[in-house]
Amino acid sequence: MIGILIISHGDLGNSLINCANHVMGKRPEHLVHLGVTIQDDPDVIILNALELLKQLDCGDGVLILSDICGATPCNIATELVNPGRVECLSGVNLSMLIRALTYRDKSLESLVEKSLSGGKEGVMRIYSRSDNAN
Repeated sequence: MIGILIISHGDLGNSLINCANHVMGKRPEHLVHLGVTIQDDPDVIILNALELLKQLDCGDGVLILSDICGATPCNIATELVNPGRVECLSGVNLSMLIRALTYRDKSLESLVEKSLSGGKEGVMRIYSRSDNAN
C-alpha cells in the first residue's frame, strides 16, 4: 500500500482527511497531514516530514499531496521528492485525495496519474438546473 502525506497550509489537510473519512466510511490507513504555518521553520518541517515518510512507506512508496505550487508547503514537499519512491502533486482537492485512496494498491507511477486525473476531472463548472433543461 502506498502511503499518502498531505503537506498543506494550516489545517487544510486535516479537513480533507475528515471529508475523505466521511465519503469512504472510515479513516484510511497510512494517511497523514503535516500542516505548515507562518511561524514554522521550513528546516524543522522537512525533518518532521522525513520522519513521517519513514512511517508511511510500507515498501511501495509515498505520494505527497500539497496545496499550492510555489508556496511553502509545496516547496517543502519538493525537497522530499525521490523519483520512484516519493512523488508529489500540488493542487490537492477532495477528488484527488479520494482517487489517491482508491488506487493506492497500484504502482506509485499509476497512482500519480490516477490522482492527477481525479484532481483535474473534479474541477468543473456547474450550471443551474434550469440551464440543464435547455
